[in-house]
Amino acid sequence: MNIFFVALVLLCVVTVAAPWRVVSEDNEEQHRLLVNMTFVKNARAGGALCLDGSLPAYHLHRGFGAGLNNWLLQFEGGGWCNDLPSCLERAQSRRGSTRYMTKFEVFSGILSSNASQNPDFYNWNRVKLRYCDGASFTGDAIFDNGTTRLHFKGQKIWEAIIHDLLPKGLGKARKALLSGCSAGGLATFHHCDNFAKYLPTNASVKCLSDAGFFLDGRDVSLNHTMRYFVKSLVTLQGVEKNLNRNCTSTLFFPDLCFFPQYVLRYISTPYFILNSAYDVFQFHHTLVPPSADMHGHWNKCKLDPAACTPPQIAILQAFRLDMLATLRPFAIYSGRGGMFINSCFAHCQSESQDTWFEDDSPRINNKTIAEAVGDWYFSRTRSKEIDCPYPCDTTCHNLIPYPRGQ
Repeated sequence: MNIFFVALVLLCVVTVAAPWRVVSEDNEEQHRLLVNMTFVKNARAGGALCLDGSLPAYHLHRGFGAGLNNWLLQFEGGGWCNDLPSCLERAQSRRGSTRYMTKFEVFSGILSSNASQNPDFYNWNRVKLRYCDGASFTGDAIFDNGTTRLHFKGQKIWEAIIHDLLPKGLGKARKALLSGCSAGGLATFHHCDNFAKYLPTNASVKCLSDAGFFLDGRDVSLNHTMRYFVKSLVTLQGVEKNLNRNCTSTLFFPDLCFFPQYVLRYISTPYFILNSAYDVFQFHHTLVPPSADMHGHWNKCKLDPAACTPPQIAILQAFRLDMLATLRPFAIYSGRGGMFINSCFAHCQSESQDTWFEDDSPRINNKTIAEAVGDWYFSRTRSKEIDCPYPCDTTCHNLIPYPRGQ
């Protein structure tokens, strides 16, 4: 199984419990919002199918009150597949087929309908777009050898879902936010401007990427592991024709436009980047992939940053500086952009209530992620927050996944 697929599946799992209600540690009963799945029934006619040929789907929770005409769309994350074995395996799982997906999804964090947990977006129409293509909703190809057929139709899935939502009220949106986590955060870079084109010209449309700013960097063995992975993904799934044309016409290697750092400058819609400077997926699989650490020298460090040796910490600090340097033009010159780059060892912080907006949520300059995003979206104040380097931030929730299979 491809290492990137395994890693992001582990990192992006959202646990859905069967009961409607759960009991918190202090025995106070709290409501848990479970939202039913909606299949895009007209998708088959346009070939907008999941890897295994099943219908794409989303979960919609209707807005109310002042948010009745406002919309928040959240791309689901979950890695990628870049070769036939990994895509075939993915097609037989919830990452490549709606047949295996839970039919109800928990809406929390940025998707919560509770004003005390999601003060700026709680009453909007909130939609979770299920991810079943393996290329961040950008592919357009079919593999068929006579016995096996795989649908690489992420771009068409994106279009089919939008066309299904437009007559349900999205087409009359007054405010809209396109967001996503991980591979879904990456999808926002590729669909942000296109999303704005579907909506009324007087609508306030903005985009947010959570843990989607994947760097085109070298690993600790000085190899371009992530770059080669992306190249094979783009080729297999027919992605290049759907990448930003201003970007692909500029770069000698057009497939690099899959990386956010190359396409960001061409996005005209206001954009917010939420990312950890020590993003654990990139730490484990871009900076120190298993292929660059055959003897496991980094295993303890991956499990616990406090166990990292001084040379390892120096490498992690260099990775942080590389990310900040890559984001520097956006930080300086983007008048309508926003940022929240913290120093937590985490991956995806907008859908989890404890990292989005709680009393003990991560903060920069005493501002939570929810407050920073809200200040940016509603233009309440400048919202470009960059954390001090590890280990200075005592508000972090260091969410290190169990490294199964390593």
